[in-house]
Amino acid sequence: MRESQTNPPTNLAGDLLLHLDDRPGEGPLPLHERVKRALRRAIREGRIEVGTALPPSRQLAADLGCSRWAVTEAYSQLVAEGYLEARTGSATRVRWSNTAEADARRRTTHPATEARYDLAPGLPDLRAFPRRRWADAVRAQVTTAAFTEFDYPPPGGHVRLRRLLAEYLARSRDVSATAQDITMCTSVTDGVRRICHALRAQGITAVGCEEPGWTRLREVIRAAGLTPVPIRTDEDGLRTDDLAGHIGLRAVLTTPAHQFPLGTVLVPERRAALLHWARQVDGVVLEDDYDAEFRYDRRPVAAIQGMDPSRVILFKSLSKILSPALGIGWIVAPPRWTNHLHETDQAATQPSTIDQLAFATLLESGAYDRHLRACRRRYRNRRDALVQALAAEMSGDMISGIAAGLHLILRLPPTVNPASVVSAAATRSVRVADLAAYHATDAHTDHGLVLGYGNLADGMVTEAVRRLREAIEESR
Repeated sequence: MRESQTNPPTNLAGDLLLHLDDRPGEGPLPLHERVKRALRRAIREGRIEVGTALPPSRQLAADLGCSRWAVTEAYSQLVAEGYLEARTGSATRVRWSNTAEADARRRTTHPATEARYDLAPGLPDLRAFPRRRWADAVRAQVTTAAFTEFDYPPPGGHVRLRRLLAEYLARSRDVSATAQDITMCTSVTDGVRRICHALRAQGITAVGCEEPGWTRLREVIRAAGLTPVPIRTDEDGLRTDDLAGHIGLRAVLTTPAHQFPLGTVLVPERRAALLHWARQVDGVVLEDDYDAEFRYDRRPVAAIQGMDPSRVILFKSLSKILSPALGIGWIVAPPRWTNHLHETDQAATQPSTIDQLAFATLLESGAYDRHLRACRRRYRNRRDALVQALAAEMSGDMISGIAAGLHLILRLPPTVNPASVVSAAATRSVRVADLAAYHATDAHTDHGLVLGYGNLADGMVTEAVRRLREAIEESR
């Protein structure tokens, strides 16, 4: 197919054809003009959908049998006309469409339209993911692992990782467990889901949930056929005295090291009371070890699991430490529950063996500990900068829950509607969360925002707070 041909159809993607023909009455056109018109026509006709990545210029030039310059020139002109968008290091994609539905799809799939200032909770610093260390660890396993490692993973996960995790959790979280007590999963949500099915099989029909607490976990409990029961929390954590008021309740989900979203710690008296309750009702405590690694103004708090391994199931993942994209988490459970998981949930998804071994390499080499220490310093400095900026723009009296974790609470005056602030902030490219959204009932007086700072770039703290103040003033 050569430039001298007048009507050369060429496959671009799938069954899509480009017709590089001259339009009647216009005479011969330069090839780059014909490429541009053919692409523009295909886009306008909807044959190339919005968001579609076009072939690299070198590849399309080879398909058309023309110079690469003709394709790059066509691409650049279509970018200038608004039909395409090009970003450094990424593919050239279709930007234009003549339908509202396609435009909406483009807005939801292209990160350029996402909030620039991420003050929502739930993410670590994704910029700080240890790419090189992780790539080296994966590469080492792919090149050196025995061929038997590429078989289906054993129930519960790779034995080497589970052994290393047991050692790590013992020294860092005072967890009492062996490799046999650990089951690998893809996230805390996944782990809670699997345990909920096991609870239901054992006749447990309800799970107490902190009020307020993670909405997603309540939804998982409900989807498993169990009833989430709100249990109030205060400045000392879960109100364990409320448990006795729920007859028949035998399971409770709690975040004792760092309560989400209030940021409190379960005090020693209530820890003891919680375990006493579990023994009395022959129940189980589901411990979400949320944000336990990140503490700044207080000493580390051990996991409850170590106080009574027979009554506590502990959940943890790498989503707040490395990245949720890895899909690596674990469940530490007594043999009764672990055996049930392995026997009845054999089709459960677990992290890939290569990723499990890569994580094991980071644990064994000390790279994981070094990453955690670096994260603590980074997050503490960022928290300090955020608190300082909030105090300068508003009032330090409005801030709470700052001693640990990756988020804090910003209390708002009664004259300000938090939901309106969330909307007004979004128009300023700032993402925040309404504290009320984490409540399961309306019987509360919480009035404020949950501000996460894990995924907020250091250089954006001041501007993010300034925009947030504007959103608050607009919502008065």
